[in-house]
Amino acid sequence: MSWQPHTVTSTEFVDPGPVAALTALLDSGAPAVAAGDVLPPLWHWVALPRWPASSRIGSDGHPVRGSFLPPVRLPRRMFAGGEIECRADILVGSTVRREATVVSVTPKSGRSGDLVLVTVEITLYNPDDRPALVERQNLIYREGAPARAEPLRPPDIAPAGKPLSRTGPGRWELRTDPTLLMRFSAATANPHRIHYDWPYATGAEGYPGLVVHGPLMTLSLAETLRHDAPDSVPAVLRHRNIAPLFCAQPARIEQRDTGTGFALAVAGTDASGAAVTHTELSGEFRSREGSSDA
Repeated sequence: MSWQPHTVTSTEFVDPGPVAALTALLDSGAPAVAAGDVLPPLWHWVALPRWPASSRIGSDGHPVRGSFLPPVRLPRRMFAGGEIECRADILVGSTVRREATVVSVTPKSGRSGDLVLVTVEITLYNPDDRPALVERQNLIYREGAPARAEPLRPPDIAPAGKPLSRTGPGRWELRTDPTLLMRFSAATANPHRIHYDWPYATGAEGYPGLVVHGPLMTLSLAETLRHDAPDSVPAVLRHRNIAPLFCAQPARIEQRDTGTGFALAVAGTDASGAAVTHTELSGEFRSREGSSDA
């Protein structure tokens, strides 16, 4: 039977447990988030975990394709970015209706070969049946890098401590270690092996180390907004993952005021010392008074 896009509808509990886990993981000093509080921007990625059944896991750790997502044969999957409309507050401990559908599947050719762009639309409805959040996620499937005959020898990585540290006005340092990546994988129900399985990441997939999650970088950017713009909430967030960041690789967060909104980036240098941008987050604010009640 051929695959066809379809809408998956479910009722989801905005779970305080994963929210508390993310608070502890980021350890940023921002106000704690508990039941009854407004869910911070992008925290629905953690508050609504969707664990796949063990029998549906493929060799890379991702759920096998061909059910909700199309049966794309290209091996590497990347969360490339997306856009989120924040229309109303979502409260921790509430119940939302989630509707998800694949809206497009687009084959393309890039510098690294063939790829397929899959766009998924997700809408979260509050108990009053009004849309609280509308999200479009862009997933890219592409050809894999040549596997190594032997995985790289893992380095001795010291504990990173707090992932986020302020270094100046609008500037932060982002630190990662294997424990942070493992904890984020668990908090977001993400079994992709490139984030925690060193032999798989460096051998089978050919990466130089464990890959930092794109959503972890994006959430780190959003967390700095909670510190630097505490009285504003985003109306729209646009995020884009540009280049991978590897575990323990130095990275910094930079902010700039756009007048009506915000723009942030996780930046660093590559192996040759050249400047590189890993992830970008931009959007527009609305005042807390202008937000809708959940």
